[in-house]
Amino acid sequence: MIKNWYAVYTKPKCERKVSSLLTKKKIDNYCPLNKQTNSEHSEKEKESLNPLFTSFVFVYTCSDKIEYIKQMSDIINFVYWLGRPVELKGIEIENIQEFVAAYNNVYIEKSEVSLNKMVRVVTKQPMISTENDVIVMNRTIVKLTLPTLGFTLCAHTNFDHVEVSETEYRIPQMIS
Repeated sequence: MIKNWYAVYTKPKCERKVSSLLTKKKIDNYCPLNKQTNSEHSEKEKESLNPLFTSFVFVYTCSDKIEYIKQMSDIINFVYWLGRPVELKGIEIENIQEFVAAYNNVYIEKSEVSLNKMVRVVTKQPMISTENDVIVMNRTIVKLTLPTLGFTLCAHTNFDHVEVSETEYRIPQMIS
């Protein structure tokens, strides 16, 4: 059976607990953790790791295990689109992993996707090479769109560390 990545809704603040349970059951999963620094209320910077996606954990499994996973503690349901669980692209999970590893204080925005553009962003420091459907930049922010989820990952950065190249591409037409 073919494995795919799926997004699972969890009860609030149960992302790590669900990830741990899935790992114990030997089900591949990913709960992206965002390194956040906070120095507002004290003189020392304090770092914390918090789930990037509120109430989401990603699982890599076969479609025949979906019902089994839905019955686990603290899992509400899979994310559905048009009556079927959404299958995520492996490249999107890889991009999330690389983005979270490269940037601190990542935040999420809802996104609209332009299917006619593909942008490649290569940061010089830390090393990351990411391709995805839409990347938006200004002098201090890098945004990476995750089209299957409808979210954009955003992070503040130094513009000197980012190189952008843009290419247009066309969606292949079906020949009938």
